[in-house]
Amino acid sequence: MKILNLKAVKREKDAAGNFLKDSKQLRREGQVPCVIYGGGDNISFSVDAKDLKPLIYTPNSFIVEFDIDGNKEKAVLRETQFHPVKDEVLHVDFYRVIAGKPIAIDVPVKLEGIAEGVKQGGKLSLSKRKLRVLALEENLPDELKIDVSGLELGKSIFVNDIHIDGLQILTPGTTAICAVRMTRAARGAAAAAAAATGKKK
Repeated sequence: MKILNLKAVKREKDAAGNFLKDSKQLRREGQVPCVIYGGGDNISFSVDAKDLKPLIYTPNSFIVEFDIDGNKEKAVLRETQFHPVKDEVLHVDFYRVIAGKPIAIDVPVKLEGIAEGVKQGGKLSLSKRKLRVLALEENLPDELKIDVSGLELGKSIFVNDIHIDGLQILTPGTTAICAVRMTRAARGAAAAAAAATGKKK
């Protein structure tokens, strides 16, 4: 999986345990407050809002390697909080990556091939753009490639249909990933074919 390198600044606290700069002040300065948790002490820090854009506003997934005042931390994005009105990131939670331990992360789905049902006039629709998987860092793919060439009209591919070595899919098995839907054109063609053979639709 791709690595995204980000520079960050640790949030310092006063003697009473309060942050020297509160979240509102950081945002006014163009910074986004963040936290890394899991597998050790929580670390509160801030990242330039512009530097977060390649991570937040993308269909891709990354392992993030932080340089927090010279200290290295690897993590994956866990939760992003947005302003309820503005398209503005308020806070980001990250989960620490620990060497030798499996990582849970959402990975994009990529459909490959031309579905048989599409050749029959159907329309291929993708209903699940990312699946949550669990794997060691070295086994994490950039994307989950799913061959749809054998998918027939009116049929779906479910999570249970996908098996990838070294990867456990955490998304429920009954979740539909994609399907070939019947279109008006396909229904019309089927009705015409039925009429031609003397069958009723």
